[in-house]
Amino acid sequence: MYPANFRYTKEHEWVQLEGDLATVGITEYAQKQLGDIVFVELPKSGARVEAGKPCGTVESVKSVSEIFSPVSGVVKEVNTALAETPELINQEPHGKAWMIKVALSAPAPLDSLLTAEQYEAFLLEETAH
Repeated sequence: MYPANFRYTKEHEWVQLEGDLATVGITEYAQKQLGDIVFVELPKSGARVEAGKPCGTVESVKSVSEIFSPVSGVVKEVNTALAETPELINQEPHGKAWMIKVALSAPAPLDSLLTAEQYEAFLLEETAH
């Protein structure tokens, strides 16, 4: 369910690294917890994001949740389709519903990011409590 070539955070974001460009989104688990997503607020292209810090919000019929950037750098591209069709996140959280692409200003903090296997183990632990 969770792509093996992605890395994950304990806040339920994913990142796909391609050289010094990182594509960021929220996980299948996160979108299920949120329910029907109705609005997404993302940083503008050119904005700086910092690993572990909020970089946007996702609003569902249940709640509003912050999105935390898994990497530091400058936003190079924003998925503008999400402004008009935020429900894409419910349909394809690991595909078409990527949120931002970030040019890394520092190496990705791989030691603090989880592999797909580690993330799935983390979810099992989380849902067991």
